[in-house]
Order: sequence, then C-alpha cells, then structure tokens
Amino acid sequence: MSLDVPTALLERAEAGEVTDAEFVDCVRRSLPYAWDVVSRVAAGLSAGAEKFADNTVPPPGEAERGQLLRALASDAIRGGLERHFGVRLAFQNCHRVAAFRPNEVGGEAYRSFVSPVSQLLNQSPELRNC
Repeated sequence: MSLDVPTALLERAEAGEVTDAEFVDCVRRSLPYAWDVVSRVAAGLSAGAEKFADNTVPPPGEAERGQLLRALASDAIRGGLERHFGVRLAFQNCHRVAAFRPNEVGGEAYRSFVSPVSQLLNQSPELRNC
C-alpha cells in the first residue's frame, strides 16, 4: 500500500470531497522519506539560481527506496507534490530526484536530465537492482 489513509479521509474520498491539501498531508505522513527528499530539492531550487536542484544520495534502505518509488511512480502523488512545492519533478534510478522550475521544463537542463543519455550515464553497479 502506498498511503496510510485515515478513516475520515477515506470516507471523504468515497464522497469525492478531498482537498489537495488533505491529500498532500496524507502523502507527507505516509511517505516521510520521499517527502523529505522532495522538500530538500524544492528548497534547494528556491534558494539558488541554478536551473534545477537534485538529490544524489541513495536511500539508506529498501523501505526508503520504496517510498521514493511509490511517490514518484504515482501520477496523483507526484502531481500533488509538484503542485504543493510549485516545481516539476524529474526522476532517475531509485534515488536521483530533481526539482525544476515549471518555466524550465523543456529547457536544455531539463531535456538533458530526462534524456536517455543522462539515464545511461547515471547508472552504476550498486544501483542496478533498483
């Protein structure tokens, strides 16, 4: 299961009455490692003039790796994080997450990060199992 959904939130979801803020809070509580990584890259982007900020540190364990994969593989979760932080997320391997300013999507830095060449160059033997 990707998210630990409180009963009250599940009941509101069944009625179609969930706000983006409630959903994002559920993500924050359910996937704390993924939340931390995305928070850090979004803050890094806000603090600098670079085209993007990224995380290059592998997760400390499989549970954390799983959180990151679940967060970024789900369109709803990823979209909620992007809206909350005001960024566009890009993902390589099982840990390299980058935050881009929305107006940089389609630009050279973004295209380079999401390219097949960058994906291949970001491979290493210790990451082959992810």
